[in-house]
Amino acid sequence: MTPEDPEETLPLLRPLAASVPRGRRVFLAAFAAALGPLSFGFALGYSSPAIPSLQRTAPPALRLGDDAASWFGAIVTLGAAAGGVLGGWLVDRAGRKLSLLLCTVPFVTGFAVITAARNVWMLLGGRLLTGLACGVASLVAPVYISEIAYPAIRGLLGSCVQLMVVTGILLAYVAGWVLEWRWLAVLGCVPPTLMLLLMCFMPETPRFLLTQHQHQEAMAALRFLWGSEEGWEEPPVGAEHQGFQLALLRRPGVYKPLVIGISLMAFQQLSGVNAIMFYAKTIFEEAKFKDSSLASVTVGVIQVLFTAVAALIMDRAGRRLLLALSGVVMVFSMSAFGTYFKLTQSGPSNSSHVSLLVPISAEPVDVHVGLAWLAVGSMCLFIAGFAMGWGPIPWLLMSEIFPLHVKGVATGVCVLTNWFMAFLVTKTFSSVMEILKPYGAFWLTAAFCILSVLFTLTFVPETKGRTLEQITAYFEGR
Repeated sequence: MTPEDPEETLPLLRPLAASVPRGRRVFLAAFAAALGPLSFGFALGYSSPAIPSLQRTAPPALRLGDDAASWFGAIVTLGAAAGGVLGGWLVDRAGRKLSLLLCTVPFVTGFAVITAARNVWMLLGGRLLTGLACGVASLVAPVYISEIAYPAIRGLLGSCVQLMVVTGILLAYVAGWVLEWRWLAVLGCVPPTLMLLLMCFMPETPRFLLTQHQHQEAMAALRFLWGSEEGWEEPPVGAEHQGFQLALLRRPGVYKPLVIGISLMAFQQLSGVNAIMFYAKTIFEEAKFKDSSLASVTVGVIQVLFTAVAALIMDRAGRRLLLALSGVVMVFSMSAFGTYFKLTQSGPSNSSHVSLLVPISAEPVDVHVGLAWLAVGSMCLFIAGFAMGWGPIPWLLMSEIFPLHVKGVATGVCVLTNWFMAFLVTKTFSSVMEILKPYGAFWLTAAFCILSVLFTLTFVPETKGRTLEQITAYFEGR
């Protein structure tokens, strides 16, 4: 299913062609929209420093038990699943811009409720609201960015969605060092407030305006974003108002990208990445590290750096190649991490710790020290591999492969799949580790990573350098 790519052999960092539009305001609009993913990244990462803080408090102060802490980490994904459905409805009716503006309300409200929480139910309610906003933002932001970007930079800007997500996670980790959980929630109100202010000055996407038969406004938005109309390919909008019907699923232009989109989202979560990010501290404590907070921040830094690298080469290397390479790296790293737990499970007297601030030569010569560093290396390698492909690309492809008249429903189904799978993985990860033992749980994720590589090589097409209309034509066999 992979079309030939005439640009496959071009250098990765070649300059953009002189004929390509070079309006700078498209970058500002993409940044404004990407503040939504920054907000939901912060919401995802918030639980990692907040849960230990809430569990350390003594009565009568608000305190989380183990079961409540599990729900505090996982309930955001349930809200996000509902938000994906809501976002799929909003994006086609209210528009891309208004949908982004509206999702700031549950973001700010949710963090405000957490800040003012007097009981566990207020904490869970606040997390549910921020989760709802996460679901809307995770759907609408990629769609908005893909529709305002010209083909030569669509991969770069589209990858910035995941870059902002991991930046938000890292921000929550770092801020968690110095802020207790209430002030951390106050900080969470800042990114969505900034998005609200900036998006007020950004235009609606030209493609959506055309579906509303606002041709003059669409061309004005295009000139604002690109600086000219050069390179614009007007999409067909005749089918826009027929609405989504089940009969459309018989069309290859609809069911093929839908199967690909759903599968990519499922494989992304089955890699175990959200379980690792939600329970980063717990996992590193299992690996016997003294400073689990520092380990979590280290993971966050690696994720940001390698996602940035992926964004820079996305329009050169291509989506398909990066997905396959990413999956291979994840297979080896998760296998190695499982091996670490297998080798250490029979050593109850093992008291070795690795501090990331202490060089390995300063530690006693002991086989367990080397094994602990195996855990560090495996985790970091997995995060780097995930960030290079399976982190940004499923969201990018979701925004590229669907025809305009089913985009709202189709992207909604993909986002619902992603967040529902995230909930299942997050809520059941601890139980899976108990049943299969830690090594079995990580070897299971390695098996899913193998399946993701095979799926990519068999079914995922290359979309780099193509207009959204050309991608739709490919699936339709035109």
